[in-house]
Amino acid sequence: MRHRLRLLLLAALALGPLAASADPAPPTRALPESRGQVQLSFAPLVRRAAPSVVNVYGAHVEKRAGNRSAMDEFLRRFFGDAGPGGMGSGGRPQERAQRSLGSGVIVDESGLIVTNNHVIENMNEVRVALNDRREFEAQIVLRDPRTDLAVLRIKAPGGLVAMEFGDSEALQVGDFVIAIGNPFGVGQTVTQGIISALARTQVGSADYQFFIQTDAAINPGNSGGALVDLNGGLVGINTAIFSQSGGSHGIGFAIPASMVRAVVETAKGGGRVVRRPWLGARLQNVTPDIAESVGLDHPTGVLVAGMVAKSPAEEAGLKRGDVILTVDGQPVDDPEAFGYRFALKGITGQTKFTVLRGSTRTTLPVRLIPAPETRPRDVLKVKTRSPFLGATAVNASPAVAEELQIDASGDVVVISEVDGGSIANRVGLQKGDVIVAVNGVPVSTTRDLDRATRAAVPAWEVTINRNGQQLTSVFGG
Repeated sequence: MRHRLRLLLLAALALGPLAASADPAPPTRALPESRGQVQLSFAPLVRRAAPSVVNVYGAHVEKRAGNRSAMDEFLRRFFGDAGPGGMGSGGRPQERAQRSLGSGVIVDESGLIVTNNHVIENMNEVRVALNDRREFEAQIVLRDPRTDLAVLRIKAPGGLVAMEFGDSEALQVGDFVIAIGNPFGVGQTVTQGIISALARTQVGSADYQFFIQTDAAINPGNSGGALVDLNGGLVGINTAIFSQSGGSHGIGFAIPASMVRAVVETAKGGGRVVRRPWLGARLQNVTPDIAESVGLDHPTGVLVAGMVAKSPAEEAGLKRGDVILTVDGQPVDDPEAFGYRFALKGITGQTKFTVLRGSTRTTLPVRLIPAPETRPRDVLKVKTRSPFLGATAVNASPAVAEELQIDASGDVVVISEVDGGSIANRVGLQKGDVIVAVNGVPVSTTRDLDRATRAAVPAWEVTINRNGQQLTSVFGG
């Protein structure tokens, strides 16, 4: 009997490879089984990936005025041209520079490099240093603050090594990854770790939050560097850390390659702005109480709380109270995850939502279009003395609401920028505030705001809407 069982076992083992060749199984993940496997090295992978990772240096250079005052001349006589007067020889203006340091990844051999937007934010001069120590001036091709990504271009005579994109959707918690960048400016550095979590949405460093979390050491200067899988593919751009000291605590976050690829493709096509699809619906989290009321065994999906008239959401047949469970089969657990999945779909064609309505699940096709500019923005930079001095305001539209990530409908005016240190900044006005009224007069266009801020009044009564809450404040004239 034992002999017969042994023959059956050998026959089963012999047939195993034949069955596998007929229907190839996906690669398996396994723990090391020998000392030799434990002694394996990442060196070949690093040699292949390192030439694609660069250092990015940004500078914002301002020239000080070149006219000498009487005091400047007095100080020059005692201290020379480089003295406290802050002026170079001959009265030439002295440059004052603000600098930044980060990393980047070559994604196309023509010279396209992707980095974090915060690395080059407010910078007007950017240089890139390659792994072989060559340095080049870089042109800023595209900035996308909403994803915290930017694309640069350098003109190199050759020898650029581009890193291929990996499949960030195939990552699993526990997979090995390596991070390559320039932490603290010490030079190119490689760290190794695992995928700690996926789809992190409460990080707060970008509008589209759907981060890869890793314990590979990421420090200041690593921003814009590569997160690489064991096939040498770019699976993420390192962008943020959770730290109370400024150093690595083993909690780093990377933007998935699927989003990075979408931004890079826009730059390759000559686009200066990343355009994303518009749904025209207000979404909120599904709480445990809501999940129980609609028959879900756990909180998942996003609840449709309202819609814009004539929007793709309304055209598709979405209704208030519907729960969107998936976007093209990909599950979504909160509004941030939905925003990420939906943003990747582009602005042409259609996508499909799985929707729970009552106790029935249905599939709805949704048209993919960019948010429309239903009326001119009529940008107004307020320069008259008022609580709005230093603020930039625009007429709201679906396109403006989408860019600022606010819920603004109808003929309203919204603040799109606030200069640091300005009166508007000091009185507490913020980007995204909807201006409701000034001194009791409704504001529906930027021309209304312009007229209101030119008035000479002893006091200002300002009413704004911020995140759905109406606030009124009074300021001195």
